[in-house]
This record gives sequence, structure tokens and C-alpha cells, in this order.
Amino acid sequence: MLKKLEGEVLSELIRELVSDIEGDIVSWRRHLHEHPELSTHEVETSAFVRSKLDEWGISHRIVEGPRPAELAAGRPEFIGTGIIATIRGEAAGAYDDEGNPVRRIALRADMDALPVTEQTGLDYASRNEGVMHACGHDCHIAMMLGAVCVLNQLRSSLRGEVRVLFQPSEENSLGARDMIAAGALDGVDAIYGAHIWSEVEGGTFSCEAGPRMAYSDWFRIDIEGVSAHGSMPHKGVDAIVVAAEIVNSLQVLVSRRTSPFEPAAITVGEIHGGTARNIIAGSAYLTGTLRTWHEGMRDSMIEGIERVADKVSHALGADVTFSLEPGNPGVVNDAACAEAARKAVVEVLGEQAVGSYEGTLAGEDFAEYQQLVPGVFVFVGTHNSAIGADHPQHSCYYQVDEAMLAKGSMVAVQWACDMLA
Repeated sequence: MLKKLEGEVLSELIRELVSDIEGDIVSWRRHLHEHPELSTHEVETSAFVRSKLDEWGISHRIVEGPRPAELAAGRPEFIGTGIIATIRGEAAGAYDDEGNPVRRIALRADMDALPVTEQTGLDYASRNEGVMHACGHDCHIAMMLGAVCVLNQLRSSLRGEVRVLFQPSEENSLGARDMIAAGALDGVDAIYGAHIWSEVEGGTFSCEAGPRMAYSDWFRIDIEGVSAHGSMPHKGVDAIVVAAEIVNSLQVLVSRRTSPFEPAAITVGEIHGGTARNIIAGSAYLTGTLRTWHEGMRDSMIEGIERVADKVSHALGADVTFSLEPGNPGVVNDAACAEAARKAVVEVLGEQAVGSYEGTLAGEDFAEYQQLVPGVFVFVGTHNSAIGADHPQHSCYYQVDEAMLAKGSMVAVQWACDMLA
């Protein structure tokens, strides 16, 4: 009974401490929303986060990362934007005789924005033309700063160490790999991440175990035909026609070669070809993305795309080159970590805050961390039609229910405390 009472006291304290800074969390989010930065360019965003860590006296280091040419030339001091912060617990038994934490868990927030022109009309809309936090990473940073602020106040209750990762470059699928290479997961026992999500009802959290987000891969198909005068199509091999036939044939891979019970999606997002309206195109290319739920299906679909491109182009007299850019693996929640997240939601917000979501074929490089340590990726529901928070991720009209930000901080803090208990 004593243990349960202590748990209730801790949860109440977490609610109280986060509520005290809820206005700050919203303010941080709005500041970040006004000043979005693209992948590898998160210079001011990183500086803002570091200023808060310095203010609270939290140890941290910068992770060296890719240097865009324009930044390297204009900012010689720029070495990277990723941040690894450390909160050292002070509870009895937090460290062994050699000074190592008996347990170390990690929390992760991503920081980059998208090349989207915002059209929300908000007072705090993006001031960076053509760049917008249209996926909610501004919210992730703010929620994590709230969690860090409170965890720092709870150091005396932490039996171990909390490592906090502020990660750049999620949108280009590379940031997690850079953080891992810099030692972000060294000695880590488990990791927590969260994503605000427009398809999950506001006020609820989806913490289910198992597959949650898809394998994501990128492909390109280059087609070489034979150019000719538009009035003499029989003299050439029309690369645009070949490209169009490949696009149509790729759809059959999903509709007729894949089980209806197996999620998969092939999207051709670009098609380019031709030089003039009266010339048969001698070359063309198309690019696209493949989304799959399981590794076996991923391998099968990649082979299928390459086969379709080869056979169609051969039948129509063209040559083809297929290339693949492997993306991130699928996000798969560890059962124990997911159950701890569900319990954390109940502890600070009640049973009614536990939501349900089937998952999504969108990709996330949080999966890279889960390849190395068990982890959970939580969907934080922000859908609220009453305030216009019902547009999908990456929309120029994307908005969120800011009432969820403090709740997101609470859940992250509770999960961290429980995992170190």
C-alpha cells in the first residue's frame, strides 16, 4: 500500500509541476513555430534549446552533424545542431560503486521543419517564408523542454540517469543515425519518443505494442528510349509512354499481388520527361516511395517494382535503370515499454486518456533507435475539429490542440520516473 501511495504522490507532483509551466510550454512552442528551420539547418532552434538547458543547469553537448555549404561558409563556428543532455538522478542506489547509473533511459524529440508555405493565418505563423512546422516538431521540442524542466526538479527521486536527445534531421531520415553514431544510445536501457498526431482524438494517447509506423524506402526509375519527331512516332521509343505504363503497372503490385490484409503503398511522386511538345521523349525518369508494414513484404515489393520496370520497358523497346535509396525500418513498439507508457498515461491523466490507433504507413527515423534498444513511440492525439486542428500532417493548414502539450510532458516524465523506479 505504501508503494502505491508513493506512486500516487509522485503522479500528483508531476501534474502540479507541469501545470505550473504549462504557459511556458505553449509559449516555447509558439516561438519555435514562428521560427522553423529545415533539416540540417536547425541552428537557432538548437541554440534556443541549449539556452533553456543552460538556464536550468543541465549538462549537455552538441552533436556534430552534416554541414550545409551555405552554413559552413557563413557560420564557421557551426558544427552541428543535435543535442544530448543528461539529468543525473540523486536517489539512493542511483549509481554503482564505479559511478555508473544502475539504469539509463532516453527521451527523444525531433526539431526540424518542412519546406511548406504556411497558410493557417495564426498570429504566430512562420516568419521563415516557405518553411513551416507542418508536422508538429515544434510541439515535440516544447513538450520535451517541459519534461526536462520537471525531471530536473525531480532529480532526488530518480534512481538512475535520463538522457535527453534533441534530434535534427528527422524529415530527411538521417538525424537518428547521426545521433547514434555520436553515442546517443551508449549504455541506454530503453527509449521513449512521442509524436503529436492529427488522426488521434485530442486528449488521448496511443501506446500500443507492435508495428506502429512503416518501413519507408525511396526509388528512382530511369528510362532510355529513342527521340523522334512528333509526327513520326514509329521512328522512336517514347520514354514518356513507357513511364506512364510503368506507373499503371506498379499499382497492380498492391491491388493484385499483395494480400488485402497486408498494408503496403507505392506512390510515384515525380515523373519527368521530354524537351519539347513536338518531340518524342528520348528519356524520362520517375521517383517514388514504398511503404510496407513488415520486412518480408518490403523485400518482396522492392523486387516487384524492379521486375515491373524491367519487363514493361523491355516490352516497349526501352532500357531502364532501377535504383533504391533505403529508408528507415518500421517503428515497432516493445511490449514492456509500451505497457509502461500506457500505465504512465493512466497514472497522470486517467484511463479515459488511453486512446487507440491502428498505426500509419508514414515513416519515422525513431525506428533506428529501436533497432538497438527497446523503446516505445507514442501518438499524442491533437485532433480537435472545433479549433481547426483536423488537417493532416504536412498540410499548409496544419494546426494542433495546444491543450495536449502539457499532457505530453506529464506522460514523458511519468514514463521516465517509472522506468527508473
